[in-house]
Amino acid sequence: MTSPRAPTTLDPRGGVAVITGAAGGIGAALARRLAERGCHLALADVNAAGLDAVAAQARAGGVTVSTQVLDMALPASAEALFADVLARHGRATILVNNAGVSLGGRFEQVAAADFDWLMAINFGAVVRLTRAFLPLLEQAPAAQIVNLSSIFGIIAPPGQTAYCAAKFALRGFSESLRHELETSRSAVGLTLVHPGGVRTGIADNARLPAGATAADIQVHQRNARRALRLSPEAAAARILRGIERREPRVLVGSDAVAAAWLQRLFPVSYWKWAARGLARQGIRAT
Repeated sequence: MTSPRAPTTLDPRGGVAVITGAAGGIGAALARRLAERGCHLALADVNAAGLDAVAAQARAGGVTVSTQVLDMALPASAEALFADVLARHGRATILVNNAGVSLGGRFEQVAAADFDWLMAINFGAVVRLTRAFLPLLEQAPAAQIVNLSSIFGIIAPPGQTAYCAAKFALRGFSESLRHELETSRSAVGLTLVHPGGVRTGIADNARLPAGATAADIQVHQRNARRALRLSPEAAAARILRGIERREPRVLVGSDAVAAAWLQRLFPVSYWKWAARGLARQGIRAT
């Protein structure tokens, strides 16, 4: 006997959304929007003050909110978050793997320890959290995993070897897992999100290689200001629409849409064209 097909839409009202990286940026904006929809929240971040502020805003809407201060680079954090959600909520219907960090510099400049640190958060934590929460999500009539990749999970600019390695890995993991869930007719769906330039703090908080000069930092910050234009609130609105429609892939921002098309048209030489477009915006492609 085959399992029934999963619902084609997901109503977050009354559910429980687990969100990592929830203290700011897209994670915080998505938490607020889900709270407005009547969805209870389990929020995690390494930033305790920011997490408390987001939780207070969400609770004002009458939903239950739990928080945990966790460093997702640590393998034990995934099980700690799962245990806390199980104890305080007893269920989960949405898992948003949003926590992420950035690391600038060309490959030969980046220390191995920094490369591994980024991979542990941007990719390893997603795998660990998915492994921990999937059995719980399977118990719901409908549930959704939401993995935040990046447009740098579709295109790969120079100076982003670590970040692209993690985001391309996340894309492959997510697409394969989605196919597994679909073929098993699971009630759990998976939405892979590729944001373009969103005004979050990830660029300001990026690690730069040892020996980076003041001029290097200035160029990095200037490029970020010019490239990161979409508000977190607009990004969260698009992502929430994708969750509710159970879309398999969400491109956030016109720049993400354009870059995805450019990669499809020119799968090998796209960066030559992209670099010219960035130069016209005053952004130096490293």
